[in-house]
Amino acid sequence: MTDKGSGKFYIYIISLVASIGGFLFGYDLVIISGALPFLEQDFGLTPALKGFAVSSAILGAISGPLVGLWFADRLGRRKTMMLASFFFMISAIGSGLAAGIWDFGLWRFVGGLGIGLAMMSSPIYIAELAPPQMRGVLVNVNQLSNVIGINLAVIAGYFFSFDGWGWRWMMFSEGVPVVFLILGLLVIPESPRWLVTRQRGGEALKILEKINGRKRAEQELGEIQAGLQQEAGGGFGELFQPGIRTAVIIGTILMIFSQINGVNMILLYAPTIMAEAGVSMGSSAILSSIPVYFVIFLCTLLAFPLIKKFSRRGLLIASVSLMALGHLVMAVNLQLGWPPMYTLIPMLIGTGAFTLGFAPLSWIIVSEIFPTRIRSKALAVVCFFLYLSSFLIAQFFPVITDYFTRNFGNAAGVYLLFAAVCSACVWFSWKKVPETKGLSLEEIGSFWGKKGTESSYVKNNLLEHT
Repeated sequence: MTDKGSGKFYIYIISLVASIGGFLFGYDLVIISGALPFLEQDFGLTPALKGFAVSSAILGAISGPLVGLWFADRLGRRKTMMLASFFFMISAIGSGLAAGIWDFGLWRFVGGLGIGLAMMSSPIYIAELAPPQMRGVLVNVNQLSNVIGINLAVIAGYFFSFDGWGWRWMMFSEGVPVVFLILGLLVIPESPRWLVTRQRGGEALKILEKINGRKRAEQELGEIQAGLQQEAGGGFGELFQPGIRTAVIIGTILMIFSQINGVNMILLYAPTIMAEAGVSMGSSAILSSIPVYFVIFLCTLLAFPLIKKFSRRGLLIASVSLMALGHLVMAVNLQLGWPPMYTLIPMLIGTGAFTLGFAPLSWIIVSEIFPTRIRSKALAVVCFFLYLSSFLIAQFFPVITDYFTRNFGNAAGVYLLFAAVCSACVWFSWKKVPETKGLSLEEIGSFWGKKGTESSYVKNNLLEHT
């Protein structure tokens, strides 16, 4: 018999290890923001090549979900995260030794493969182990770990910026958390829901018992087995069935919005944005951007009670609305030529609002809405479009910013476009995104498979839990 306290501790430890993948995602993508000004000087980067230096990792992440799909289904969620950790390690060493921008991009691409694998498998893994009442909070542990990675990457970037080999040490530093991830993955269990799909119910029961105790574990195992029996097929063709198709479309559009809303560009290019606003390049630009990353850390902590207290859908709409406001303030700031440090104000509004709601909720929702049998396939499709959109926006953000600056004297138009994107996301979230709070994964998955529930699922079933 397992008491509630020890069960919660066990699931928190498991989630903490799995969330190191989220840490590496944040660290890997943001360490480049500190290295970019130095890469620009060493390699003479044009705006397009600056975009390539950042987006090469995201290009690899596009392939990650497609490669990881086979591993997640055949070998399990845990071993998929292990594979991701090896890609991270190879990337850290290779990019740190790069002699030019093209081989730098190649090794960043390899790290991107790790990003794609980790960010597909980690949220699924945590969601499949977590009890319904803890799932939102535990998936947000992955987001917290991501934000901690982002902050440590900025701090590391600042301290390494004073060394002649600075940007190379920034790349090498990623290897340290990878070691901890590998060690942690050696001791955590496999997802019980995946074990049931492989006819290993006995192993699944032992894991569930450690989390919820014997009685609840037997009940949950029965629910998982019943849910799998009701879910026919499990192949890619099932993704196009009426109910499931709606879930895939909602998840895909939501995650595309999570990448093209402009806030990720603030995180990826913060030192560059500050430098272009008038702050001196290099260490000073990195230092001036630290408040942005510190605020997202604080907001991630605040997101835990907010996710527990408020509905997924309501918090999502409020978050994106504030992001739109932040972009409008940035546009006014650039148009009126406010002092350089004033640029921090809209950056803090946008990134803070994003981290309070949209950042964690997008992953929580897409990790919840798909039936167990096709969850990894659906997440692979969603993540493919997520990283494709992320690659495109990261690649062309410097180019578009340069275009507006050359033709209009400032980049205000870029942020007006981002404000319009956020406004469209508010409408989509209000009209299409369902409420999943408080429901088991089997309850959610069962609705999508019922005939005629494409609209009634959202309007009648899930919204009752708002």
